[in-house]
Amino acid sequence: MINPKIVFIGAGSVVFTHGLIADLLAYPELREVRIALHDIDPERLEVAEAVARRIAAARGARPEITASLDRRAALDGADFVINMIQVGGHDATVTDFEIPARYGLRQTIADTIGVGGVFRALRTFPVLDALATDIGAVCPDALLLNYTNPMAMNVWYLASRVRRVVGLCHSVYWTMHDLAELLKVPYEEITYLAAGVNHQAWVLRFEHEGADLYRRLDAAVEADPQLRRRVRVEMYRRLGHYPTETSEHSSEYVPWLLHHDAEIDRLRIPVGAYVGISEENIREYKRTRDTVRHGGELSVEGTGEYAPQIIHSLVTGVPRVVYGNVVNDGLISNLPPGCVVEVPCAVDSSGVMPTRVGALPPQCAALNRSYVNVNELTVRAAEEGRPEHVRHAVMADPNASATLSLDAIWRMCDDLTLAHGDLLPESLRVTLAD
Repeated sequence: MINPKIVFIGAGSVVFTHGLIADLLAYPELREVRIALHDIDPERLEVAEAVARRIAAARGARPEITASLDRRAALDGADFVINMIQVGGHDATVTDFEIPARYGLRQTIADTIGVGGVFRALRTFPVLDALATDIGAVCPDALLLNYTNPMAMNVWYLASRVRRVVGLCHSVYWTMHDLAELLKVPYEEITYLAAGVNHQAWVLRFEHEGADLYRRLDAAVEADPQLRRRVRVEMYRRLGHYPTETSEHSSEYVPWLLHHDAEIDRLRIPVGAYVGISEENIREYKRTRDTVRHGGELSVEGTGEYAPQIIHSLVTGVPRVVYGNVVNDGLISNLPPGCVVEVPCAVDSSGVMPTRVGALPPQCAALNRSYVNVNELTVRAAEEGRPEHVRHAVMADPNASATLSLDAIWRMCDDLTLAHGDLLPESLRVTLAD
């Protein structure tokens, strides 16, 4: 594969585009790749193109860079497609928090499961349909690398629509990086295995020079009362395996925490955190836009994200292991076939090859199955055009079901359906509460 074509869908997520391009062009073998940027926002697309050209100059690279508001034109002849859209943007995110909050339902990030994850998926699916149609028409063999949340639902939905898709998330990498730092062991010297579902995988093995680092982690937790005031540490202490996503995320995938004021205080859970993160993302975009317009200097620091590593391995044959979200074809034996799981994947010039992990510890699999239930009902709602399954998905969600009555869940879903309107699949724009 010489000078592959890499298409960025949602390139107007400028800060993320910036980091990925910096990573790509750091590889000597990729300095003449073809980069095609697509977004529906002309200003953001213009800024993304300017950033890409600035990074290329700083790296001493000579990629071919194009930008287009026409998605199919951008995709034509693609070898790799990186998807990072956010349908509805900041306003839809605020809606996903404000309406549930009126019912007394607390959320922290609202992008994975829970009512926020369900409705984020439902407004993303129509765009994924159109993207898959375009890929099938002009680049059917392209590898689709998805970053858009809710990761597991989106990959599940895409898996029947495109030939090749892998979902990518940095949670496993950063969890292990931060645990190594906590224990003062170089990250490069640790070995580990994690598996589960996106944002709720589990560290199954954690070692340094053959020694089990979990014993050192136990000592660190015992010595630091503040560490014990974190959700993921509490989950580790109760379940015996460390979860691979932040405490903010982890708190809203279980039924035990957000409904209780005392637990929110004890474990320092930042209710509504993602609204502030989303606002900061907008400010960061504006800072980058203004820097480009005024000729200021841009950082060319990389991100360590998996997409550039996968592309480099497929192009050069350099072997790597990354964590990917893929269809469960016997990879985790005690999770349902066909759901989307997060497992280590070997990558080289022959492709992305998921690892068969076997059975998870039963307590970890039990929590994952609750997560998968929400995924399945949400995907089925869209594929079968059944609005009642939207409500069933929220009824199955651990946090919502621990907090709200059935009637409140249905009325809340009606309110969100009306608020998101045309962003949702047409068959699901239905209110059902009495």
